[in-house]
Amino acid sequence: MGAWDLLLAGLVLLLGLCGVLAPGVPGSWLVWAAVLWWALKDPRAVAWWVLAGATGVLFLSQVVRWALPPRRLRAGGADARLLAYAGGGSFAGFVLLPVIGAVPGFLAGVYVHERLRLGRRGEAKAAVRMVMRSGGWSVLTELFTCQLIAAAWIGAVFWG
Repeated sequence: MGAWDLLLAGLVLLLGLCGVLAPGVPGSWLVWAAVLWWALKDPRAVAWWVLAGATGVLFLSQVVRWALPPRRLRAGGADARLLAYAGGGSFAGFVLLPVIGAVPGFLAGVYVHERLRLGRRGEAKAAVRMVMRSGGWSVLTELFTCQLIAAAWIGAVFWG
């Protein structure tokens, strides 16, 4: 697989990661499609193992998201800036404290946004609870799953 193909697959993965945070964009499906395209182009067995793992993790994520309350982030007061803070916090947490840091990073991103918006600590904590109840857990589940798949893809590309 050439460098341009890897770059294109990486860009589609990045678009999928950003698409998780944008309403109406099938982010997780874009991530899976990028891994599928990479596996079809790369003849190594590790590519197929990553694709099988990505498929299994995405299926498990969909089952978990089905059990969670439906997304009603807009009704809970969430806007694009909040999702940007949450996504940035999740990415920073995922990088700084590999894998498990995504969850506290997401929550910290939501808290920072709400603290800047509302000003008080208690109100910000209550707003974080409201955002997470109104669909934040669903977004976090999908984003975390896509981050795991992207990390597996990066690992397979560089060390596989």
